[in-house]
Amino acid sequence: MKRRPDEMAPPGDPSTEETKGLSRRDLLRSGVVGVVGLAAGGGALAAKSPTRTKSTSDADPAHSNHVMGVGGEIDPSIFDPTAFLKEFDYGNVTTLPNGQVQREYFITAIDREIEVAPGVYFAAWTYNGTVPGPTIRCTEGDRLKVNFTNAGSHPHTIHFHGIHAAGMDGVFETVAPGESFVYEFDAAPMGLHLYHCHTVPLKRHIHKGLYGAFIIDPRDGRPEANEMVMVMNGFDTNFDGDNEVYACNTVAFHYQKHPIEIEQGELVRLYLINTTEFDLINSLHLHGNFFRLYRTGTDLERFEWTDTVALCQGERAVLEFTYDFPGKFMFHAHQSEFAELGWMGVFDVKPSTFA
Repeated sequence: MKRRPDEMAPPGDPSTEETKGLSRRDLLRSGVVGVVGLAAGGGALAAKSPTRTKSTSDADPAHSNHVMGVGGEIDPSIFDPTAFLKEFDYGNVTTLPNGQVQREYFITAIDREIEVAPGVYFAAWTYNGTVPGPTIRCTEGDRLKVNFTNAGSHPHTIHFHGIHAAGMDGVFETVAPGESFVYEFDAAPMGLHLYHCHTVPLKRHIHKGLYGAFIIDPRDGRPEANEMVMVMNGFDTNFDGDNEVYACNTVAFHYQKHPIEIEQGELVRLYLINTTEFDLINSLHLHGNFFRLYRTGTDLERFEWTDTVALCQGERAVLEFTYDFPGKFMFHAHQSEFAELGWMGVFDVKPSTFA
């Protein structure tokens, strides 16, 4: 795929210079990102070389599906996908004279190199230094005040999905580097939303990492559950218009190497968002179970009963499920190549203490 000049990565961008000419199929063959066997339940992520993008492997991908585990570790002090699952930013809370709750947030756009797999780096544009940005959470009817500062090298905005005035839409009020803008609006409607940069070229600003989850809780809340956020994303590490790495919450195979522990019989609520660029859809398939699927999370009653959901970019859904049996159960994209390139995880269901 050819890119227009305005879509090219700037000269010296490390995510371009260090991975030039390496396709996602090259990565599969070389073992930089790894190979996963869906039927066998195995995975391998090889980042054996000290260099960031080069590694060698004699393994034939066709015969690697019995290799368990993922090699190498990212630096969790910068971004920890396990912690991110349950990190919610409720803002600084005050009460306005009219009795309305106000939540104030502070978000800064920052250029930052991130690690998308052990030893594989990507020159990202971030909100508050991470991809995804912080998960903003509030209650329907709250007054939101979002202080946005652009400390990056390009113009940016924040576009919030939901209902608000035109001047708060994050499209025309472009914020230049070094400048700031304050978004103020009442949170509506209740449900699972997202926020992202809306500066052109849009696909570059989203792909580079400027997005995050935006949860508006119903006034009376949802039933108690073990809640977690999963943002499906991908990374075109050589800027050829194809993603070389796929992940849930940015780091390839993280939840396979570090399974998510849940308890047998407990209600799990998953806030799932697709922000993947360059692919029409992304998906999640849950092994050994079905889930209640509430699209956009705006309805507490009507749901689909299924084990696989496909979402286009910007679509989101609330998934609720309970495991009847203990053990390790996979979840992954049901596009096999996405799973082989990193979008793979495991729920480790522990026997109930009340059984």
